[in-house]
Amino acid sequence: MAERLRVALLTREFPPHVYGGAGVHVGYLARALASHVELAVHRFAGPDEPASPDGVYTSWQALAGGGAHRSALRTMSVDLAMAAGVEGSQLVHSHTWYANLAGHLAKLLYAIPHVCTTHSLEPLRPWKAEQLGGGYALSSFCERTALESADAVVAVSAAMRRDVLRCYPAVDPERVTVIHNGIDTDEYRPDPAVDVLVREGVDPRRPSVVFVGRITRQKGIHHLLDAAALIDPATQLVLCAGAPDTPALGDEVRHRVRELQARREGVIWIERLLARREAVQILSHATVFVCPSIYEPFGLVNLEAMACGAPVVATAVGGVPEVVVDGVTGLLVPFEAAAQGMPRDPAGFATDLADRVNALVAEPATARRYGAAGRRRAVEHFSWSAVAARTAALFERLAAASPPTRQTRRGT
Repeated sequence: MAERLRVALLTREFPPHVYGGAGVHVGYLARALASHVELAVHRFAGPDEPASPDGVYTSWQALAGGGAHRSALRTMSVDLAMAAGVEGSQLVHSHTWYANLAGHLAKLLYAIPHVCTTHSLEPLRPWKAEQLGGGYALSSFCERTALESADAVVAVSAAMRRDVLRCYPAVDPERVTVIHNGIDTDEYRPDPAVDVLVREGVDPRRPSVVFVGRITRQKGIHHLLDAAALIDPATQLVLCAGAPDTPALGDEVRHRVRELQARREGVIWIERLLARREAVQILSHATVFVCPSIYEPFGLVNLEAMACGAPVVATAVGGVPEVVVDGVTGLLVPFEAAAQGMPRDPAGFATDLADRVNALVAEPATARRYGAAGRRRAVEHFSWSAVAARTAALFERLAAASPPTRQTRRGT
């Protein structure tokens, strides 16, 4: 039996410490890849967690110290530890800028191929400067250095591939491959139970418009709050929103939600990241799931909603139109960007969001039809087994093309 390729997967997020779509992706991909390659997962340590192997992954800790700019420095310190810790691997696969530098350093240290999966791009997220301060220049450096030197770049959508080549013209187009995100449709499936809804104060008998996402400029929650005044007042607005980029941003959203709650009833804010079962049940009962993102390379949350049978109203940005089929699984909202990636006409964008949400609330039969079509699309087109097979095939091609001198060198 041929020896399986030894692959180190490098990531900031990995279950149980997941706060965004990239972490969800990595968790499922790792599970599916395990049948194709000998996989070792290296991730950042969680809060108060010792950096020790447990048979599934190795976690790495960072420098201590406060300050927004030090956030990027702490990330780079973890990358140094990761790079030292993957010796013996035959290929490294990094996800997001947080781990890209570790992959790049491992490539140089051990002369092995490096694959980067791009879930977003720093040049298209200028609001990150609000979160990282001067560290935004460091995060951009890590990403650019890794992508321009990687043996392969995996884009999670065709739109992301175009963005990679536009933002980083030094990257050879031949090295950029599109492999979509996936979904486990056995875990994400309609849940008829209502215990989570009742516990959180959501009335399952009333229509509900649901948002699930982090509190960040990218996810567009501010624009949804702008649109809320125009959404049918008989409809509940359920905001499953937590993990703000900064305390100030969290306070800003908290103030706006309280103002909204004072003006209309049925505004429920679940101010935390939901467990999967909780999210599945809330999505399953959504009259409409809304994704007002202003930047979304793929938009995994839309696929999760579709798998749960929810019709989707989403901004037509990035890879979202590759997931949500307008007039079939939901409705797309046109978007024209201005400076800093914000909408050129914020009021018009909010109105367009509300109009499409109201259209589906007013036509429940259409909403149900879209939800059923979305579930079928998730099952038929986005399985993790297919994603893993394509990813493993890419690994094998790169390993086969690597000369013998690129094998791991010990003692360097």
